Amino acid sequence: MSPAHDPGPVLTRRTRWAVGSALVLALLFAGAATVASARDDGAPAAAPRTPSARSADAGFARDMAVHHQQAVEMSFLVRDGTQDEDVRRLAYDIAQTQANQRGMLLGWLDLWELPKTAPDGQGPMAWMEEAGDGHSGHDMAGMAGMDDDGALMPGMATRTELEQLRAARGKQAEILFLQLMTDHHKGGVAMARGCAERCTVPVEKRLARGMVEAQQSELDLMADMLAARGAAPRS
Repeated sequence: MSPAHDPGPVLTRRTRWAVGSALVLALLFAGAATVASARDDGAPAAAPRTPSARSADAGFARDMAVHHQQAVEMSFLVRDGTQDEDVRRLAYDIAQTQANQRGMLLGWLDLWELPKTAPDGQGPMAWMEEAGDGHSGHDMAGMAGMDDDGALMPGMATRTELEQLRAARGKQAEILFLQLMTDHHKGGVAMARGCAERCTVPVEKRLARGMVEAQQSELDLMADMLAARGAAPRS
């Protein structure tokens, strides 16, 4: 069989993504299980500090879990839209990392015996408005993605944009994914900084700070990848 018809590379890529999908699901469960021992940075189990349903800790956990879920979705959409190994590798890393973190966030809500939906009268990002430090969730209202087309939080893609990514192929899919994920990361960084300032549970504050550092690094990488494709982040 000639190299042009060799199915080996295709099968290898499919196998890698199939294994990756299984790993993402495993990490979701693993994250929820491991947080059971992380109540309050080593504090005695008999005296945990449990956040309220309206706290920044709970609000960030709920909202960032939704935010991360969309990043995972976009990563799998671009997997189907391009064969570019650099973009697919970045998408896999994002999906793996954010699925794991999402499992941790949902695990904390279970640990605290709090609902995964906001209390009555508290919409997405309301926890950013209740710190009393001069900042507000309204400061983020102008960021891309906060509109009536399905985007609930800063940087989130709209339903229309997700459909465009689902239909895109090749270089077009790569550029659109990188632009949408750039917006997504910028919104995620703003939310994580909000938790680093407002949250009270030390382990959650550490996770938020780690998100800021990791996503800032990926923002630099995505800017370079866009430039290599003759494109740039959206304004």
